[in-house]
Amino acid sequence: MKHVSPVLEIFAEELKLARAAAELTQTQLAEAINYSGSLVAKIELAERRPNPDFARRCDEVLATSGLFTRIQRQVSRDVIVAWLQEWVAVEQEATTLRGFEPLYVPGLLQTEAYARTVLSGSGLLAREDVEQQVVARLGRQAILHAEHPPLLTVVVDEAVLRRPVGGPAVMREQLDHLVTLAGARPRVRIHVVPYSAGAYAGLDGPFVMATLPSGDDLLFVEGPFHGRTYDGAEDVQSAIQVWESVRGVALPQQQSLDLIAEVARTWT
Repeated sequence: MKHVSPVLEIFAEELKLARAAAELTQTQLAEAINYSGSLVAKIELAERRPNPDFARRCDEVLATSGLFTRIQRQVSRDVIVAWLQEWVAVEQEATTLRGFEPLYVPGLLQTEAYARTVLSGSGLLAREDVEQQVVARLGRQAILHAEHPPLLTVVVDEAVLRRPVGGPAVMREQLDHLVTLAGARPRVRIHVVPYSAGAYAGLDGPFVMATLPSGDDLLFVEGPFHGRTYDGAEDVQSAIQVWESVRGVALPQQQSLDLIAEVARTWT
């Protein structure tokens, strides 16, 4: 028998109750939130996981004061791999996040199509598992839209902009998203290390640092099979030195966004 997440069952039950209280059929609710009736039915049977947009629209139409958004976040966390769960909790609490990624767009900035391509690229996950992980990844991005979002500064290598992940349409959408997001949200800052920088410290691999409300800094390093959170002063200080070096060779924000927009136009 297939295991069903208890949190997913809670979402399904609360949706049925709220829809009934609003005297709406599944079809009527689906039309109101601009989703298919079949999807509403499957979510009410706990056969599909709701994404953040679905939850938000249900809250708006059913006037549930953010209930479904809150449950959806728990649904997303429920499918996050065990070694990442600790860091996701840190993300939720952090006042500042600083990250470097030389290979692909960081998860907090990925579009749905780009995330799906990255997660399915290995061929090791079943289609259903990929979709669950996509929902979880998009759910993590809710911190960027919170009332008090963290200050997120991300540095990526120029290769990230030019690697064909999912084809031209996916890449164009992803790069346009980066420019739009950074332009609309002043607490999201994106920098690019240009090819002209040559060899630099960050090429050793990606990492993220978080500053908590207490002022403590934590480091997260992710590999192909697992990730690890470090809180030792020596590890954090080493990461800060690498970060300062990487940040020093990166372009300023506006020049970075101009480069991203320029590369986006090449993906046709």
